[in-house]
Parts: sequence; structure tokens; C-alpha cells
Amino acid sequence: GLFYTSGTTGRPKGSANTHRNIITNLMNFGVLNKAQGIAAGDESTGEKASYLCIIPLFHATANFTYMVPFMFAGHRLVFLPPGKFEAESAGRLIEAERVTAIGGVPTIMARLIDSGVHEQFDLSSVTAIGYGGAPASAALLAKINGAFPNLKKKVSTAYGLTETSAIATATGGLDYQEHPSSVGQASPVNEVKIAEFDGEPLPPGQTGEIWLKGPNVIPGYWRRPEANARSFVDGWFRTGDVGYVDDEGFVYITDRAKDMVIRGGENIYCVEIESILEGHPAVAEIAVIGVPHPELGEELKAIVVVSTGAAPTVADLAEYARERLADFKVPAHWELRTDPLPRNPAGKVLKAPLRGEQAAVFAVGEESDSAL
Repeated sequence: GLFYTSGTTGRPKGSANTHRNIITNLMNFGVLNKAQGIAAGDESTGEKASYLCIIPLFHATANFTYMVPFMFAGHRLVFLPPGKFEAESAGRLIEAERVTAIGGVPTIMARLIDSGVHEQFDLSSVTAIGYGGAPASAALLAKINGAFPNLKKKVSTAYGLTETSAIATATGGLDYQEHPSSVGQASPVNEVKIAEFDGEPLPPGQTGEIWLKGPNVIPGYWRRPEANARSFVDGWFRTGDVGYVDDEGFVYITDRAKDMVIRGGENIYCVEIESILEGHPAVAEIAVIGVPHPELGEELKAIVVVSTGAAPTVADLAEYARERLADFKVPAHWELRTDPLPRNPAGKVLKAPLRGEQAAVFAVGEESDSAL
């Protein structure tokens, strides 16, 4: 199949996902489901799982990680009405269809909880939640645990890309609760290494680019030889993501390589700051970007979508950040807004328009085809 990358850092590229790639991901999902129960069916009674599919099926996560495995196992998929995501519609469907599993991207979970649908509708049928596609904060995991009464901590997250046919690393259950900032360990068929620019591996704890290898990695982009030469090296795929691996093999993503802000020679990973500030109860969504500075090169700017009914001040948020971050990581500029952040149709934040640059290909506004 020919899928397209998300376009968060440039023009989307055609991803030539083979049958073997997709079947490998199906096997990865099966291992994760067996270990963490993310499908949330009941083997003892033969009850099938019912998954609420929120993100569009052209996205690798929705297609490879949910549609293919759930249909293969005879489970049921429930779809939202066409159009933008509305938390109330999702809550109503979960109650009416007795949905057992939900997920997609972390933003979906954040918006569900912020909207208060868990107080309006009966969500007791939900016994598993899984998401990926973007880093999730420990604060979000805590909110999820508190909002769903029968979840039993069956929350899972996974990391992968269109180029890896979805799952490359995953974690769930107790492992996720104990390592809430991690995207898990390598799947059974994947190799992960943290590397210097030239591919030289780095030891545990050191930050570098995440490289992936395995039978779920595509052979290359469709008719993009220059991009293939940059991204595929000796069987390894260079993700463009920055992170590290701890001594137990848990992978942590700190940023996209192109999103890293260099302030006065210091490398600052925006994801770290976003994860911290998501813990503030008045923050519904946040994006941290770099803005030009005449002496430092770049300075940090935080764009905050305020939670419904909240009225934080810049001083409140800055003080919250100052108590939890080094001084040079506290944003110097703040923008508070009520409109959602611009996202592509798969729900990933498009930072280009936030910087005043042209978005990759996706419109932002009422006519956007974004699901979020």
C-alpha cells in the first residue's frame, strides 16, 4: 500500500508499505495485546472487543494498528460521524455502543477528559485505552486513570511512524505506570539504537537520533531517491526523532530533530517543556516553538490552549514552569488562546503555521479536513 507521511516537518512523502510490513505490525499488535489486553475483549466468555476509531483510516495508526488487527480477530469497529472530532459525540457513542477500547493520539484523550464527557456519559464499558502518534505526558496518564472507572490501568502507548508500519516500541500496564514518560521497549522484531549523526551508536542515557531496524520498516519512499539516501542507511531507518534509551531498554522521545530549539548554544527539547506544562490544570493543549532572538539565536515561546472554564495568567504559567524547569527552559514568550492548535488530519500539531510559516499541505481553519 502507498501511505503518506504526516507532513509535520515538510512535504509528505509516499511510504511504500509492503504486505510483509503490515503483517509484521499485526504480529507486534498481537504480542502487545496478549501482554496488556489493549483489545479489551473477554477470552473466557468469547466477548469481542469494540473499538472507537476516531482518527482517519489513511493514517498508519488507525489502519495498521487498529483496523487490520481488530478485523483479523473478528472484533468490532465503531466510527464517529464525518467531520471534526467532538467530545460529546464520542461520549454518546461510547455509552450507546458499549465501546470497550478507545485511543488514537494523546490529544483525543486530553480533549475527552477536558470536556467532562466522563461525567456526562456512562463510560464504564471502557476497559482499555491505547494511543500513539505523539508523546504523552505523565499528567495525561494520571488524568486517564482517574476518569475511567473500569480501566484497571490497562493503558498502553506505542511509538512508530508510517515508515515503520506503525508499532516499533510499545508499553502498557504496570510498565507504563512505572515509566509514564517512556514510549516503551522495542517490539520483538525491532532493533533500536540512539546514534550520532554519522550512525555511531551512543550508550544508554545519552541523547541522539532514534534509528530503527526490522521487517516492519519500509523499503523506501515512493520515487524519492534523495530522501531514501538520507533516511535509509544499511537497513536502518533514521527517524528524525531525538531521544535516549535507559538501562532497561525503555525508549524516551525528547523531540523532533527539526523542532529542537538552540538557545545561546543550549539544546532545548520542546517536548520536555510541553510535558511539564501539560500538568497545569488550566492547560488543555500546548506547543512550544523557537522564535528569533538577536543575541541568543532563539528564544522559547509557549502557545497554550486554555482549558474550558479556566482563566490562567501568564504569570501563573511561568511560575509553574519555573518551579519545575531550569531557568533557561522557561518560555520567555507566551500566547494564551481558546482556539485549538493547528493539526494535520491525523491529529499531529503543525508547528509551521505557529511560527508564521506555510503549513506542509494541510489547510488550517474551518475548511480543514483535520479530524481534530
